[in-house]
Amino acid sequence: MEIITVPFGWLLNFLYQLTNNYGLSLILFAILVQIVLLPITAKSKKSMMKMTRLQPRLNAIKEKYANDEKKQQEAMQQLQKEEGATMGCGGCLWSLVPLLILIPLYTIIREPLSNMLGASDQVIAEIGKILDANMSDGYWQISAAQAIYEDPGRFADIPGITAKTLEGINFDFLGIQMGNVPEFAFWDSSWVWNWAHIGAVLVPLISAGSQILQTQISRKVNDSLVTNEKGIQDKEAAEKSQSAQTSKVMMWMMPLMSLWIGFSVPVALSLYWFVGGVIRTVEDTILTKKYRKIYDAEDAERLKKAMELEAIEAEKERIRAEKRAANPDGITDNTSKKKLQKKQQQAEEAAKAAAKKEYDAKKGIVAEEVEEKTTLSGIADRPYCKGRAYDPNRYNNTEEE
Repeated sequence: MEIITVPFGWLLNFLYQLTNNYGLSLILFAILVQIVLLPITAKSKKSMMKMTRLQPRLNAIKEKYANDEKKQQEAMQQLQKEEGATMGCGGCLWSLVPLLILIPLYTIIREPLSNMLGASDQVIAEIGKILDANMSDGYWQISAAQAIYEDPGRFADIPGITAKTLEGINFDFLGIQMGNVPEFAFWDSSWVWNWAHIGAVLVPLISAGSQILQTQISRKVNDSLVTNEKGIQDKEAAEKSQSAQTSKVMMWMMPLMSLWIGFSVPVALSLYWFVGGVIRTVEDTILTKKYRKIYDAEDAERLKKAMELEAIEAEKERIRAEKRAANPDGITDNTSKKKLQKKQQQAEEAAKAAAKKEYDAKKGIVAEEVEEKTTLSGIADRPYCKGRAYDPNRYNNTEEE
Protein backbone atom coordinates (compact mmCIF):
# COMPACT_ATOMS: atom_id res chain seq x y z
CA MET A 1 0.00 0.00 0.00
CA GLU A 2 2.94 2.36 0.56
CA ILE A 3 3.47 2.45 -3.23
CA ILE A 4 0.18 4.38 -3.37
CA THR A 5 -0.08 5.98 0.07
CA VAL A 6 3.31 7.73 0.00
CA PRO A 7 3.01 9.59 -3.35
CA PHE A 8 -0.74 10.17 -2.96
CA GLY A 9 -0.26 11.42 0.61
CA TRP A 10 2.42 13.85 -0.61
CA LEU A 11 0.15 15.02 -3.45
CA LEU A 12 -2.84 15.57 -1.17
CA ASN A 13 -0.69 17.52 1.31
CA PHE A 14 0.77 19.61 -1.54
CA LEU A 15 -2.72 20.51 -2.77
CA TYR A 16 -3.76 21.33 0.81
CA GLN A 17 -0.78 23.66 1.22
CA LEU A 18 -1.59 25.21 -2.17
CA THR A 19 -5.28 25.86 -1.50
CA ASN A 20 -5.28 26.02 2.33
CA ASN A 21 -8.63 24.20 2.11
CA TYR A 22 -8.95 20.46 2.76
CA GLY A 23 -12.21 20.00 0.83
CA LEU A 24 -10.98 21.89 -2.24
CA SER A 25 -7.67 20.02 -2.17
CA LEU A 26 -9.57 16.73 -2.05
CA ILE A 27 -11.65 17.75 -5.11
CA LEU A 28 -8.49 18.64 -7.05
CA PHE A 29 -6.91 15.40 -5.87
CA ALA A 30 -9.88 13.37 -7.20
CA ILE A 31 -9.63 15.12 -10.59
CA LEU A 32 -5.88 14.44 -10.85
CA VAL A 33 -6.33 10.78 -9.87
CA GLN A 34 -8.94 10.30 -12.63
CA ILE A 35 -6.58 11.93 -15.15
CA VAL A 36 -3.81 9.53 -14.09
CA LEU A 37 -6.20 6.59 -14.46
CA LEU A 38 -7.45 7.77 -17.87
CA PRO A 39 -5.38 5.24 -19.91
CA ILE A 40 -6.77 2.40 -17.77
CA THR A 41 -10.30 3.81 -18.08
CA ALA A 42 -9.93 4.08 -21.87
CA LYS A 43 -8.69 0.50 -22.16
CA SER A 44 -11.60 -0.77 -20.06
CA LYS A 45 -14.14 1.29 -22.04
CA LYS A 46 -12.84 0.13 -25.41
CA SER A 47 -12.89 -3.52 -24.36
CA MET A 48 -16.41 -3.32 -22.90
CA MET A 49 -17.77 -1.50 -25.97
CA LYS A 50 -16.27 -4.14 -28.24
CA MET A 51 -17.81 -6.99 -26.23
CA THR A 52 -21.18 -5.20 -26.11
CA ARG A 53 -21.29 -4.90 -29.89
CA LEU A 54 -20.44 -8.59 -30.32
CA GLN A 55 -23.20 -9.80 -28.00
CA PRO A 56 -25.82 -10.58 -30.72
CA ARG A 57 -23.26 -12.52 -32.76
CA LEU A 58 -22.14 -14.42 -29.65
CA ASN A 59 -25.77 -15.26 -28.92
CA ALA A 60 -26.17 -16.55 -32.49
CA ILE A 61 -23.17 -18.85 -31.97
CA LYS A 62 -24.67 -20.14 -28.72
CA GLU A 63 -27.92 -20.99 -30.49
CA LYS A 64 -26.11 -22.60 -33.44
CA TYR A 65 -23.95 -24.86 -31.26
CA ALA A 66 -26.37 -25.27 -28.37
CA ASN A 67 -25.66 -29.02 -28.19
CA ASP A 68 -21.88 -28.83 -28.69
CA GLU A 69 -20.18 -26.78 -26.00
CA LYS A 70 -16.68 -27.37 -27.40
CA LYS A 71 -17.54 -25.99 -30.85
CA GLN A 72 -19.43 -23.16 -29.19
CA GLN A 73 -16.37 -22.07 -27.21
CA GLU A 74 -14.08 -22.41 -30.23
CA ALA A 75 -16.41 -20.33 -32.43
CA MET A 76 -16.80 -17.64 -29.75
CA GLN A 77 -13.03 -17.44 -29.18
CA GLN A 78 -12.45 -17.22 -32.94
CA LEU A 79 -14.95 -14.35 -33.25
CA GLN A 80 -13.39 -12.50 -30.31
CA LYS A 81 -9.92 -13.01 -31.79
CA GLU A 82 -11.01 -11.69 -35.22
CA GLU A 83 -12.65 -8.62 -33.66
CA GLY A 84 -9.81 -7.98 -31.19
CA ALA A 85 -12.15 -8.21 -28.18
CA THR A 86 -10.91 -9.05 -24.69
CA MET A 87 -11.89 -12.54 -23.64
CA GLY A 88 -13.43 -13.27 -20.26
CA CYS A 89 -13.52 -10.45 -17.71
CA GLY A 90 -10.42 -8.60 -18.96
CA GLY A 91 -12.34 -5.40 -19.51
CA CYS A 92 -14.14 -5.67 -16.17
CA LEU A 93 -10.90 -6.11 -14.24
CA TRP A 94 -9.58 -2.76 -15.46
CA SER A 95 -12.72 -1.07 -14.14
CA LEU A 96 -11.91 -2.38 -10.63
CA VAL A 97 -8.62 -0.44 -10.45
CA PRO A 98 -10.26 2.82 -9.21
CA LEU A 99 -11.94 0.81 -6.44
CA LEU A 100 -8.60 -0.70 -5.44
CA ILE A 101 -7.09 2.79 -5.19
CA LEU A 102 -9.94 3.77 -2.88
CA ILE A 103 -8.57 1.44 -0.17
CA PRO A 104 -5.15 3.13 0.27
CA LEU A 105 -6.84 6.52 -0.15
CA TYR A 106 -9.01 5.59 2.83
CA THR A 107 -5.79 5.02 4.79
CA ILE A 108 -4.46 8.45 3.76
CA ILE A 109 -7.61 10.18 5.02
CA ARG A 110 -7.79 8.04 8.17
CA GLU A 111 -4.13 8.59 9.14
CA PRO A 112 -3.22 12.19 8.21
CA LEU A 113 -0.46 12.49 10.82
CA SER A 114 1.71 9.87 9.14
CA ASN A 115 0.59 10.19 5.50
CA MET A 116 0.16 13.96 5.10
CA LEU A 117 2.08 15.60 7.95
CA GLY A 118 5.00 13.12 7.89
CA ALA A 119 5.05 12.46 11.66
CA SER A 120 7.12 9.51 12.92
CA ASP A 121 5.64 6.70 15.00
CA GLN A 122 7.26 8.09 18.18
CA VAL A 123 5.82 11.58 17.57
CA ILE A 124 2.38 10.12 16.82
CA ALA A 125 2.51 8.15 20.09
CA GLU A 126 3.40 11.30 22.06
CA ILE A 127 0.54 13.24 20.41
CA GLY A 128 -1.81 10.45 21.45
CA LYS A 129 -0.59 10.65 25.07
CA ILE A 130 -1.10 14.43 25.23
CA LEU A 131 -4.63 14.10 23.87
CA ASP A 132 -5.29 10.99 25.98
CA ALA A 133 -6.67 9.56 22.75
CA ASN A 134 -8.04 6.08 22.28
CA MET A 135 -5.45 4.91 19.76
CA SER A 136 -7.49 1.82 18.96
CA ASP A 137 -10.03 4.14 17.35
CA GLY A 138 -9.32 4.12 13.62
CA TYR A 139 -10.06 7.84 13.22
CA TRP A 140 -8.26 9.37 16.20
CA GLN A 141 -5.50 10.86 13.97
CA ILE A 142 -8.11 13.04 12.22
CA SER A 143 -9.21 14.68 15.45
CA ALA A 144 -5.53 14.91 16.47
CA ALA A 145 -4.59 16.75 13.24
CA GLN A 146 -7.50 19.14 13.82
CA ALA A 147 -6.40 19.70 17.45
CA ILE A 148 -2.83 20.49 16.34
CA TYR A 149 -4.19 23.03 13.83
CA GLU A 150 -6.26 24.75 16.54
CA ASP A 151 -3.52 24.78 19.22
CA PRO A 152 -0.01 23.97 17.88
CA GLY A 153 1.74 25.29 21.01
CA ARG A 154 0.31 22.42 23.02
CA PHE A 155 2.46 19.96 21.03
CA ALA A 156 5.57 22.08 20.38
CA ASP A 157 7.65 20.41 23.14
CA ILE A 158 7.35 16.89 21.66
CA PRO A 159 10.90 15.66 20.79
CA GLY A 160 11.43 15.31 17.05
CA ILE A 161 8.21 17.02 15.99
CA THR A 162 8.62 19.03 12.79
CA ALA A 163 7.21 22.40 11.74
CA LYS A 164 5.21 20.60 9.07
CA THR A 165 3.50 18.42 11.68
CA LEU A 166 2.79 21.45 13.90
CA GLU A 167 0.79 23.05 11.07
CA GLY A 168 -1.93 20.43 11.55
CA ILE A 169 -4.93 20.17 9.19
CA ASN A 170 -8.17 22.14 9.11
CA PHE A 171 -10.85 19.68 7.97
CA ASP A 172 -13.57 22.31 7.76
CA PHE A 173 -15.15 22.64 4.28
CA LEU A 174 -18.29 24.73 3.79
CA GLY A 175 -19.08 24.32 7.47
CA ILE A 176 -18.76 20.49 7.31
CA GLN A 177 -16.02 18.62 9.14
CA MET A 178 -14.55 16.33 6.45
CA GLY A 179 -12.87 14.19 9.07
CA ASN A 180 -16.08 13.22 10.88
CA VAL A 181 -18.10 10.09 10.20
CA PRO A 182 -21.71 11.03 9.22
CA GLU A 183 -24.34 10.21 11.85
CA PHE A 184 -28.07 10.57 11.56
CA ALA A 185 -29.00 9.78 15.16
CA PHE A 186 -31.70 12.44 15.43
CA TRP A 187 -33.27 10.47 18.28
CA ASP A 188 -30.09 10.89 20.38
CA SER A 189 -29.93 13.81 22.80
CA SER A 190 -26.46 14.70 21.53
CA TRP A 191 -27.80 15.19 17.98
CA VAL A 192 -28.02 18.85 16.94
CA TRP A 193 -30.02 20.02 13.92
CA ASN A 194 -27.33 22.19 12.38
CA TRP A 195 -25.62 22.39 9.01
CA ALA A 196 -22.51 20.56 10.22
CA HIS A 197 -24.54 17.39 10.93
CA ILE A 198 -27.02 17.73 8.05
CA GLY A 199 -24.30 18.53 5.51
CA ALA A 200 -22.27 15.50 6.60
CA VAL A 201 -25.35 13.30 6.00
CA LEU A 202 -26.11 14.86 2.59
CA VAL A 203 -22.66 14.15 1.11
CA PRO A 204 -22.96 10.31 1.07
CA LEU A 205 -26.63 10.57 0.02
CA ILE A 206 -25.71 12.77 -2.96
CA SER A 207 -22.82 10.45 -3.79
CA ALA A 208 -25.13 7.41 -3.87
CA GLY A 209 -27.79 9.26 -5.89
CA SER A 210 -25.26 10.41 -8.48
CA GLN A 211 -24.13 6.82 -8.97
CA ILE A 212 -27.68 5.76 -9.88
CA LEU A 213 -27.79 8.52 -12.49
CA GLN A 214 -24.34 7.57 -13.83
CA THR A 215 -25.36 3.91 -14.18
CA GLN A 216 -28.53 4.83 -16.10
CA ILE A 217 -26.54 7.01 -18.51
CA SER A 218 -23.98 4.25 -19.03
CA ARG A 219 -26.74 1.68 -19.60
CA LYS A 220 -28.44 3.75 -22.32
CA VAL A 221 -25.13 4.29 -24.08
CA ASN A 222 -24.22 0.59 -23.95
CA ASP A 223 -27.64 -0.48 -25.27
CA SER A 224 -27.23 1.73 -28.33
CA LEU A 225 -23.94 -0.04 -29.16
CA VAL A 226 -25.43 -3.51 -29.64
CA THR A 227 -25.49 -4.37 -33.37
CA ASN A 228 -26.21 -7.56 -35.28
CA GLU A 229 -24.00 -9.27 -37.87
CA LYS A 230 -25.08 -6.71 -40.50
CA GLY A 231 -24.05 -3.72 -38.34
CA ILE A 232 -27.64 -2.64 -37.58
CA GLN A 233 -28.67 -1.70 -34.01
CA ASP A 234 -30.41 -4.62 -32.30
CA LYS A 235 -32.64 -3.34 -29.47
CA GLU A 236 -33.97 -6.79 -28.58
CA ALA A 237 -30.46 -8.19 -28.20
CA ALA A 238 -29.49 -5.12 -26.15
CA GLU A 239 -32.22 -5.83 -23.60
CA LYS A 240 -31.12 -9.47 -23.31
CA SER A 241 -27.38 -8.79 -23.36
CA GLN A 242 -25.16 -9.66 -20.41
CA SER A 243 -24.09 -6.02 -20.00
CA ALA A 244 -27.73 -4.94 -19.71
CA GLN A 245 -28.37 -7.52 -16.99
CA THR A 246 -25.18 -6.46 -15.20
CA SER A 247 -26.21 -2.80 -15.41
CA LYS A 248 -29.56 -3.55 -13.76
CA VAL A 249 -27.78 -5.18 -10.83
CA MET A 250 -25.04 -2.56 -10.60
CA MET A 251 -27.56 0.30 -10.74
CA TRP A 252 -28.66 -0.57 -7.21
CA MET A 253 -25.75 -2.56 -5.79
CA MET A 254 -23.07 0.10 -6.27
CA PRO A 255 -25.11 3.03 -4.83
CA LEU A 256 -26.17 0.92 -1.83
CA MET A 257 -22.55 -0.07 -1.24
CA SER A 258 -21.53 3.58 -1.61
CA LEU A 259 -24.21 4.59 0.90
CA TRP A 260 -23.10 1.95 3.40
CA ILE A 261 -19.44 2.97 3.07
CA GLY A 262 -20.39 6.65 3.22
CA PHE A 263 -21.93 6.24 6.67
CA SER A 264 -19.00 4.13 7.90
CA VAL A 265 -16.04 6.34 6.94
CA PRO A 266 -15.19 10.08 7.14
CA VAL A 267 -17.14 12.48 4.92
CA ALA A 268 -13.96 13.17 2.94
CA LEU A 269 -14.08 9.73 1.33
CA SER A 270 -17.69 10.22 0.16
CA LEU A 271 -16.72 13.61 -1.29
CA TYR A 272 -13.84 11.99 -3.17
CA TRP A 273 -16.12 9.22 -4.44
CA PHE A 274 -18.75 11.72 -5.61
CA VAL A 275 -16.26 13.96 -7.46
CA GLY A 276 -14.52 10.94 -8.99
CA GLY A 277 -17.86 9.60 -10.20
CA VAL A 278 -18.73 12.88 -11.91
CA ILE A 279 -15.32 12.97 -13.64
CA ARG A 280 -15.69 9.32 -14.72
CA THR A 281 -19.08 10.12 -16.25
CA VAL A 282 -17.57 12.98 -18.27
CA GLU A 283 -14.67 10.76 -19.36
CA ASP A 284 -17.08 7.95 -20.25
CA THR A 285 -19.11 10.30 -22.49
CA ILE A 286 -16.00 11.56 -24.30
CA LEU A 287 -14.54 8.06 -24.75
CA THR A 288 -17.87 6.73 -26.00
CA LYS A 289 -18.03 9.41 -28.71
CA LYS A 290 -14.43 8.71 -29.67
CA TYR A 291 -14.73 4.93 -30.01
CA ARG A 292 -18.23 5.09 -31.41
CA LYS A 293 -16.94 6.87 -34.52
CA ILE A 294 -14.54 3.97 -35.09
CA TYR A 295 -17.17 1.31 -34.47
CA ASP A 296 -19.81 3.11 -36.56
CA ALA A 297 -17.38 3.07 -39.49
CA GLU A 298 -16.90 -0.67 -38.96
CA ASP A 299 -20.67 -1.18 -38.81
CA ALA A 300 -21.11 0.80 -42.03
CA GLU A 301 -18.56 -1.41 -43.76
CA ARG A 302 -20.28 -4.54 -42.46
CA LEU A 303 -23.63 -3.21 -43.69
CA LYS A 304 -22.13 -2.47 -47.10
CA LYS A 305 -20.69 -5.99 -47.40
CA ALA A 306 -23.97 -7.52 -46.25
CA MET A 307 -25.89 -5.57 -48.88
CA GLU A 308 -23.40 -6.66 -51.55
CA LEU A 309 -23.77 -10.32 -50.57
CA GLU A 310 -27.55 -10.02 -50.55
CA ALA A 311 -27.48 -8.39 -54.00
CA ILE A 312 -25.21 -11.15 -55.35
CA GLU A 313 -27.44 -13.87 -53.93
CA ALA A 314 -30.53 -12.12 -55.32
CA GLU A 315 -28.91 -11.85 -58.78
CA LYS A 316 -27.92 -15.52 -58.68
CA GLU A 317 -31.45 -16.49 -57.72
CA ARG A 318 -32.86 -14.33 -60.53
CA ILE A 319 -30.60 -16.00 -63.09
CA ARG A 320 -31.51 -19.44 -61.75
CA ALA A 321 -35.19 -18.55 -61.94
CA GLU A 322 -34.81 -17.36 -65.55
CA LYS A 323 -33.00 -20.57 -66.47
CA ARG A 324 -35.67 -22.70 -64.83
CA ALA A 325 -38.39 -20.79 -66.65
CA ALA A 326 -36.60 -21.00 -70.02
CA ASN A 327 -35.68 -24.65 -69.62
CA PRO A 328 -38.27 -26.42 -67.44
CA ASP A 329 -37.05 -29.86 -68.59
CA GLY A 330 -33.52 -29.19 -67.34
CA ILE A 331 -31.77 -29.79 -70.71
CA THR A 332 -28.53 -27.80 -70.82
CA ASP A 333 -26.13 -26.92 -73.64
CA ASN A 334 -22.51 -28.01 -73.64
CA THR A 335 -21.12 -24.66 -72.42
CA SER A 336 -17.47 -24.42 -71.36
CA LYS A 337 -16.72 -24.00 -67.66
CA LYS A 338 -14.58 -20.94 -68.35
CA LYS A 339 -17.47 -19.06 -70.00
CA LEU A 340 -19.83 -20.00 -67.19
CA GLN A 341 -17.34 -18.70 -64.60
CA LYS A 342 -16.92 -15.47 -66.57
CA LYS A 343 -20.66 -14.93 -66.77
CA GLN A 344 -21.00 -15.60 -63.08
CA GLN A 345 -18.18 -13.12 -62.35
CA GLN A 346 -19.87 -10.50 -64.49
CA ALA A 347 -23.17 -11.08 -62.68
CA GLU A 348 -21.47 -10.72 -59.28
CA GLU A 349 -19.74 -7.49 -60.35
CA ALA A 350 -23.02 -6.11 -61.60
CA ALA A 351 -24.72 -7.05 -58.32
CA LYS A 352 -21.93 -5.40 -56.28
CA ALA A 353 -22.21 -2.27 -58.36
CA ALA A 354 -25.99 -2.20 -57.80
CA ALA A 355 -25.54 -2.75 -54.04
CA LYS A 356 -22.94 0.02 -53.87
CA LYS A 357 -25.26 2.35 -55.75
CA GLU A 358 -28.08 1.55 -53.31
CA TYR A 359 -25.76 1.99 -50.27
CA ASP A 360 -24.46 5.35 -51.59
CA ALA A 361 -28.02 6.49 -52.17
CA LYS A 362 -28.98 5.67 -48.56
CA LYS A 363 -25.92 7.47 -47.20
CA GLY A 364 -26.37 10.44 -49.56
CA ILE A 365 -23.05 9.86 -51.33
CA VAL A 366 -22.91 11.21 -54.88
CA ALA A 367 -21.20 8.62 -57.08
CA GLU A 368 -18.71 9.77 -59.66
CA GLU A 369 -19.50 8.91 -63.26
CA VAL A 370 -17.06 6.40 -64.70
CA GLU A 371 -16.51 6.24 -68.42
CA GLU A 372 -17.19 2.83 -69.87
CA LYS A 373 -14.17 1.27 -71.51
CA THR A 374 -14.69 0.04 -75.06
CA THR A 375 -12.75 -2.93 -76.41
CA LEU A 376 -10.31 -2.47 -79.27
CA SER A 377 -12.14 -4.89 -81.48
CA GLY A 378 -15.62 -3.89 -80.52
CA ILE A 379 -16.27 -7.51 -79.54
CA ALA A 380 -16.79 -7.96 -75.79
CA ASP A 381 -15.74 -11.62 -75.81
CA ARG A 382 -12.49 -10.82 -77.72
CA PRO A 383 -11.34 -7.41 -76.38
CA TYR A 384 -7.71 -7.63 -77.56
CA CYS A 385 -8.07 -9.34 -80.95
CA LYS A 386 -7.66 -6.14 -83.01
CA GLY A 387 -4.04 -5.57 -84.13
CA ARG A 388 -2.29 -3.36 -86.66
CA ALA A 389 -3.05 -5.81 -89.49
CA TYR A 390 -6.66 -6.23 -88.45
CA ASP A 391 -8.99 -6.86 -91.41
CA PRO A 392 -12.65 -7.60 -90.59
CA ASN A 393 -13.10 -9.22 -94.08
CA ARG A 394 -9.96 -11.33 -93.97
CA TYR A 395 -11.71 -14.68 -93.75
CA ASN A 396 -14.67 -13.85 -95.97
CA ASN A 397 -15.15 -16.01 -99.09
CA THR A 398 -14.47 -13.43 -101.78
CA GLU A 399 -15.07 -15.88 -104.60
CA GLU A 400 -18.66 -16.56 -103.51
CA GLU A 401 -19.17 -12.81 -103.14
